[in-house]
Amino acid sequence: MRVGGAAIIGAAALLATGLGAARPAWRWPALPSGVAAPAIPSDNGMTAAKVALGRRLFYDRALSADGSMACADCHQQEKGFADGLATHQGVMGEMGVRNVPGLANVAWRSGLTWTEAGLSTLEQQAMVPMTGTKPVEMGLAQDDLGLARRIGADPCYRRMFAAAFPDAPNDLGFARVTAALAAFQRTMISFGSAHDRGRLSPLAQRGARQFVAAGCGSCHSGPDFTDSKTHYVGTAAPQEVDAAAYGGKPLPPGFEPPPEQFRTPSLRNVAVTGPWLHDGQSPTIESAIRRHAAPMLVDVDMPALLAFLDALTDHDFLKNAALGRPAASCPIPA
Repeated sequence: MRVGGAAIIGAAALLATGLGAARPAWRWPALPSGVAAPAIPSDNGMTAAKVALGRRLFYDRALSADGSMACADCHQQEKGFADGLATHQGVMGEMGVRNVPGLANVAWRSGLTWTEAGLSTLEQQAMVPMTGTKPVEMGLAQDDLGLARRIGADPCYRRMFAAAFPDAPNDLGFARVTAALAAFQRTMISFGSAHDRGRLSPLAQRGARQFVAAGCGSCHSGPDFTDSKTHYVGTAAPQEVDAAAYGGKPLPPGFEPPPEQFRTPSLRNVAVTGPWLHDGQSPTIESAIRRHAAPMLVDVDMPALLAFLDALTDHDFLKNAALGRPAASCPIPA
């Protein structure tokens, strides 16, 4: 099943006609049987104008303190919206502490980031790289007005924000930026792999059986191969404890992250999102698998298992033009 581009292509068509006086209800593309449309926050409904704005912002380095980093610098489409690095360096030269995760089907996640509690929406999560201080990534902490000034200096952005948020056309601050980014990220839909289409090779079919027999599905479960929960699986370094204040925000009262527990990553497009695991220290998928403290993996049929994981790659998603960098020209005429 090929899904994911139709909704955004429709958004582009609406923009080309001036964003239309009427605002039709958002329609998701066809989804696989058993997969419901993702839940959307009541205060951030989906619109074509908002998705188009979020896409432009996602690729714009103006969202960093020195204009050197965009969301897309860490989340690159051809890498499943990961970046191919163990961790990513922030605008102040500080290295990140976690491997950049892919974003396929992130609209369905109930837990975001590798460890952090209390982040349940993409709107909340977007604030972590932009304003976080442990580590500093995009360096916009306490710079809401500065961000609004930079974006507001662009006449195209002023028109696009007015179209996306007609109730507050002059509000270009963090809340509107993260709302638009979240809307765009919710269109990163990936259900077109060989696995989804029922086209597994004989070796990959054997790997699918190995995946079940080895217990991988106990954590890598559901349509996106993740339960969105944190687990101890032996992949952390000895005595490693994740930073309680990652993102520069306090944890909920009484919450302490247990040592060596990390959120189950989705396996969608896993073959292209390496290096792997929370620290990016596994250069191959096999080495990432071997780091799991699971006795049933000792004698696993690794070639078959790797073939199955490779069959989770959605090549259409990786080159979907509707998710790529937008044209430099403004979609809304002056």
